[in-house]
Amino acid sequence: TSSLTWRYPCLLMETEADTDERPETLQEAAARLGPWFHNIHLPDGTQTATDHWLGDFPAKQWRQMAPRIPEDLTGWRALDIGCNAGFYTIELAKRGAHVTAIDVNPHYLEQARWAVSQFGLQEQVELRHMQIYDLAHEEEGWDLVLFMGVFYHLRYPILGLDIVTQKVRRLMVFQTMTLPGFEVYPTPPDLPLREREMMHERGWPKLAFIEHRVAGDPTNWWVASHAGIEALLRSSGMRVLESPGYELYFCEPDPDHPSSMTTWNRAEYLAATRQPGRENHATTESEPPND
Repeated sequence: TSSLTWRYPCLLMETEADTDERPETLQEAAARLGPWFHNIHLPDGTQTATDHWLGDFPAKQWRQMAPRIPEDLTGWRALDIGCNAGFYTIELAKRGAHVTAIDVNPHYLEQARWAVSQFGLQEQVELRHMQIYDLAHEEEGWDLVLFMGVFYHLRYPILGLDIVTQKVRRLMVFQTMTLPGFEVYPTPPDLPLREREMMHERGWPKLAFIEHRVAGDPTNWWVASHAGIEALLRSSGMRVLESPGYELYFCEPDPDHPSSMTTWNRAEYLAATRQPGRENHATTESEPPND
């Protein structure tokens, strides 16, 4: 071979060019798009984050969720908030849903776009670069909403929750970092002003503020208690159906107990979302209820 390339140097040039143009493997493409927070199992068996510090994440969390989500989501519209690299988006699309997947990080959206294409699900997935608060200006609703791993990153968490719950038609899966413990204190419907010591009772709904960092992340702002999460969901017009896993809640709209931001407190919500002139089709009471 050496004598041939010495006599015909063009052969060496062609060999080097052929090597340079070798198709990129999926593992190489995944490495190029790293680092990954989602370990996605691609159709050929390639995985995107085999050394994840949480193990096979988020597959192990999906195993808790999957039996409680319909196997056939044909005709359903789903919303994946903070979609990251698209693990959940892909799983919902594989079940037939049309998925709107949003994230504020372009890096994650690039990963998601690539991962979705590996499954051939481009027609069922719409990726959007947007904030959760932007959903307030969307007219559409979604049958299934995944609101997971986002709440504690929000500087304005209750506003974000109010915005999202108004978009849920059938089912919402909610997950967030929580305080230790599962106690629930039976809070009174009207707390007397002089009995605020009751708030120190174990199991009182709480939302702890993080001034600095948790796990080195400055975007970790809030950690709620289990009782606090359930109270927040009820206050936002949701009925908690079950909690099938740690920090995981399945809920649905509760028409018998709507959020106050759809009734007497609607004006505050509209002002907070810069919609002061938007027509309100819900109840338009001007004062909070007395009962």
